[in-house]
Amino acid sequence: MTSNQHYRGYAVHPFAHRLGDNGFSANLLLERADTNCGDPAYQFYSLDYFSKEADAIAYSQRWAEDWIDARG
Repeated sequence: MTSNQHYRGYAVHPFAHRLGDNGFSANLLLERADTNCGDPAYQFYSLDYFSKEADAIAYSQRWAEDWIDARG
């Protein structure tokens, strides 16, 4: 399950990875729309851990928005 959207100039790709204990790690790929502004993509793994895939993806989405907002 993934949910892709755009937020303040970034394509946001939150995703979850199933772990051996049947939990999920919250992961994230951010891609800049404007590739002339430095790094075009950022990848984040194991932001936190959840028992449900949907919770991991929702967390990654919120984390992405907070990270983007903090960078200005």
